[in-house]
Amino acid sequence: MFYDNMKLKRNGEVPLYQQLYDQIKQATANGALRPGQKLPSIRVLCEDLSLSRTTVEAAYQQLCVEGYLKAKPQSGYYVLAAGRQKPVKPPILSDTPSVPFYRYNFGAESVDSDCADLKAWRRHIRDHLNREEVLIRYGAHQGEFPLREALRDYTYEARGVICNTEQIVIGAGTQPLLYLLCGLLQGKIGAVSMESPGFLQAEQVFSDCGIGVIKLSADKNGPKISDLYESGVRLLYVTPSSRPQSGQPIPLLRRQELLQWAKETGGLIIEDDYNGELRYRARPIGAMQGMGNDGKVIYLGSFSKLLLPSVRISYMVLPSALLPTYLERVGHYNQTASRIEQLALSDYIKSGQMQRHLRRLRNVYAQKSELLQQSLKTQFGDFVDISLQEIPLYAVIRLKNAPSVPRLVELAATESVRVLPGQNGTILLSFAGIPQEEIIPAVKALGRAWNKILYK
Repeated sequence: MFYDNMKLKRNGEVPLYQQLYDQIKQATANGALRPGQKLPSIRVLCEDLSLSRTTVEAAYQQLCVEGYLKAKPQSGYYVLAAGRQKPVKPPILSDTPSVPFYRYNFGAESVDSDCADLKAWRRHIRDHLNREEVLIRYGAHQGEFPLREALRDYTYEARGVICNTEQIVIGAGTQPLLYLLCGLLQGKIGAVSMESPGFLQAEQVFSDCGIGVIKLSADKNGPKISDLYESGVRLLYVTPSSRPQSGQPIPLLRRQELLQWAKETGGLIIEDDYNGELRYRARPIGAMQGMGNDGKVIYLGSFSKLLLPSVRISYMVLPSALLPTYLERVGHYNQTASRIEQLALSDYIKSGQMQRHLRRLRNVYAQKSELLQQSLKTQFGDFVDISLQEIPLYAVIRLKNAPSVPRLVELAATESVRVLPGQNGTILLSFAGIPQEEIIPAVKALGRAWNKILYK
């Protein structure tokens, strides 16, 4: 028998059932036990090895659970498959951060802590963490009703969005909501159009869902209407508060033309209005969703730059045409956003703190953008052209007599300054995350990095 030479240490530290399990598993690995071979019964093995029934049963049961053996009623235990090789321990990955440390960071992945209402946010989070009934229950599939109720009123006051709570869907970021939307639109569209150069995160979702993306040429007012009609698509993705190329809003007349296209063709418009209420140099333009109110616009909003990037709460307002399909399926969708954070955000909005915080942010970002422009002009003079993109919170700069953009990014890093490559030979400086008091020394550091190549 395969166990004739089996050695069990009766007084060892390893339990007997574990020793028996290990040696039977080893026998399947080295071929002593072959697939389909019947093992001795529990009674026989107990007698031959002088083991208790409990010990043998425990070993056999573990081997069955792991797929080495199979128990056949009224028959016994059989070898199910050859033994598995010992798993290889994965290599230890480096814990080096993906973004190296920079003394001055003009990246877009954070917000300035002075611009975050951390004290109030912590208080609202703490209030709901202390509610046991909130912690022990799953949240609502569609999103917590108090938050949908708060968003109904907030979006109307801040953006002119007209909806009821039933139309609002909560999710952990824009991408999860787009995936849900693509499911609702499955079979109804073959492609989506968007203004060139597009939006990579949204394009990835559409690609994953088998939806083609058609890039539309644009003029100074936005995507060209003639190209939109010629494309033959029935779905348009736009960011009307901040166009992808210029950062400028789509003017009223072009918005009306886009809505007319949707009405004439039976198309739908996805309006991604991220940070649309954050404009600080002029009064924000109302959302397209509230202009037509005829069920042609799917509205998306978020709070990444308004509150905290780590609070991954976004929302979608579905038009009446898609609402029945969604409500039929809502019980099959898991909620992706934290219930605690949803309820905290509801309180934050209803208490009026969001509106107060928004007014403060507009003042702060106006001051930071003005300081950044002045500092760049002082440092580089006529060698720099500057334009502001309010909603993304970028200063877009173009340097005269400068080398390639990758070289400029590399040189900035030598002075521990992080900048971002832009479109068509531009550099992006996000002023959302850098503290105001660091803007002047950061620009001076850029001067040390770039002046030696500008004045050659």
